[in-house]
Order: sequence, then structure tokens, then C-alpha cells
Amino acid sequence: MERFRIEVREEDLDDLRDRLRRTRWADAETVDDWSQGVPLEYLKELCEYWATGYNWRATERRLNELPQFRAEIDGLGIHFMHVRSERADAVPIVLTHGWPGSIVEFLKVVPPLSEDFHLVVPSLPGYGFSDRPSATGWGIERIADAWAELMARLGYDRYGAAGSDWGTSISALAGQRHRDRLIGIHLIPPLAPPDPATFDDLTDAERAALADLDLAAVWESGYSREQATRPQTIGYSLVDSPAGLCAWIVEKFWSWSDSDGDIENAITRDELLDNVMLYWLPRTGASSARLYWESVTQVNAWIAGDDPVDKIDVPTGCSIFPKEIQRPSRRWAERRFTDIRYWGEPPRGGHFAALEQPDLFVSELRAFFGSLNNPQPS
Repeated sequence: MERFRIEVREEDLDDLRDRLRRTRWADAETVDDWSQGVPLEYLKELCEYWATGYNWRATERRLNELPQFRAEIDGLGIHFMHVRSERADAVPIVLTHGWPGSIVEFLKVVPPLSEDFHLVVPSLPGYGFSDRPSATGWGIERIADAWAELMARLGYDRYGAAGSDWGTSISALAGQRHRDRLIGIHLIPPLAPPDPATFDDLTDAERAALADLDLAAVWESGYSREQATRPQTIGYSLVDSPAGLCAWIVEKFWSWSDSDGDIENAITRDELLDNVMLYWLPRTGASSARLYWESVTQVNAWIAGDDPVDKIDVPTGCSIFPKEIQRPSRRWAERRFTDIRYWGEPPRGGHFAALEQPDLFVSELRAFFGSLNNPQPS
């Protein structure tokens, strides 16, 4: 294990700006909204700002103010932040991001959370400044095992796990595969299929959740199918074209955030580009996409209920932000997670809750881990 510092070469930033200036743009969309993808005018404005106004060095300094490390685990170099609380009784938590996110999602929540928790925030294999796997096999089970090894090396015999997107799946698997070491898992949201036994007596919220799942299957799954089936093919564009990478990622931030149709109501331009840079600089467009090839079929089967999963009986906290696509009801989730101690439904926020609504995100984690000593009534 060694200390790590981000030091991007100036020539790499010059190359980025040069590529942005030489972008060969597609024709404009034939609609007046985002229904065909990122509008040309918005993407050109964003990439112009990226080339001429965005300041990577400021973000680099912010990241380097936090303790960062790399450790080789199971033959792969893993990058992570490790921020220890001053509290003697602080609970250790491993906090996991997903796609198209990165550790920069958590920059606003690390300071307040570290008042109460020791935080370990790794970059997924093939993401950020972790190594890119050169062979198959780095799916979500192996990542959950790698996180358990990382926490053991850091001296945490017992810890909590939390996350969203891929972080939800990895945290749930940690509770299943390393039950004796997990004090609890916090999921945003829990992956739990609709219960057919409830279909004759659905609540309004459950009907809305089912409708959104059906809509997402048609209109929101193209990126996932491409990355799950041909990650190498799309990977060439994501590694070579900054404008292409930006569009591929920003479209999901627009679609999945609680922004009333204007992405910058929820996430600033700098925050969007900070996140894109964690894919551009380390050239992880292809390697990050391969996690879908490794694991998305398994996760989709969990969501659909086509693949029974052993029940998970570690203490579980669930937070359902209103603009998430997957919004299982508590009675659906309880079929899989048998010891739900906390159920939160914050009033605002989408898929990138830590970035969109950091105060609510922090409150949800504190409420759950606090509930382990004061269980919430059913």
C-alpha cells in the first residue's frame, strides 16, 4: 500500500484541448428536446467551456487534499481515498460509486460524513485511477471480495458498506459474502424485483414504479445493452473522442438527475466535467464499460426477479430518492432484505444523490447507521 497523488501532465491537458477544438460534429437533432440524445447546441457549449474555461488543476488540488492511496489486491492496483474521523468510536464505511460516476461524486459528502465515520472510497477496477483489468473475471462478486480484503488491510475487522448504482450491488454482495464482518449495508436504492403477489393490490407509488421500469426498458437501456454486449466497440470512441465521451456520460446525468429537464439545476458544469475527466484522463471508457459485460445480466435478473438470490439478512438501510428509476416499495424489498432497519424516502434527488443533494445523502447514511443501535419500528 502506498500514498498516491494525482499529477496530470500538462501535455495531456493540451492534447485534450486540441482534440476538443478539432471535434467533427454530428448534425443537429431533429427535435427540440433531449429525446434523441444530448442536443448539439448544449454539447458544443459544454465542450467549448471544457476547452477554454474549465480548470482541472482546481479539481486536482481538491482531490489531493484528501488522503489517497493505491494497494494491489488480487493482482490489480486499486486507488482509494481513506479519510479517518477524529471520533474514537467512528464506524468504518466503504463507499462505492457506479457508472457513469466516480469518486468525485462524493467530494461534497466526505467532510461531513468524516465527522462520524472512517471513510474508504475506492475507484472501481477499470475506473478512475485504479488499474484496468487485462483479463476477464472482475465482476461484482470479485469486487466485493476485494473491498473486504482492502478493509482488512486497513485494520477494519467490522465495517459498513454503502453505495449507489454498481455500489448498491457490491454492497449487497458484501452483506451476503462477508456477513460476519458487515455491521450493515446502506443501499441507494435496494435492488429488489416487484412482487407479483402484490399486483392485485398495488399502491400508487408501486404503480408509478412499475410504469417507470417499463419506460426505462424501452428508452433508457441502450447504453447498458451496448456496454454489456460490445464494450470494446464503444470503447474506442470513448477513449479517443472527448466530445463523444462527454455526450455518452452527460446524457445519463441529464436523464437520471432530479433537474426538471435542465441538468445544471442539479449538477454544475464543473461537476459534470470533473466526473468526465475521471474517465478521460486515465482512458477508462472501455474498461469501465466492461463491468457491464461482466455483471449486468446478473443484476438485471435480480431486478426482474428472474434469478432468485439468497436472502440477505444483515442490517440494511434503504434510501429511495424520487427520481430514481428503480424505486421498490418496502414490502417488495423485504422479500430479499430480511432485516431492514431504516427506510428513507427523501423529498428531492435522483440517481446521483451525493452530488445532487449532499445534505440529504449525509442525513440518510447517518439515520441508518444510527438506527443500528435504535432500530426503526416496522
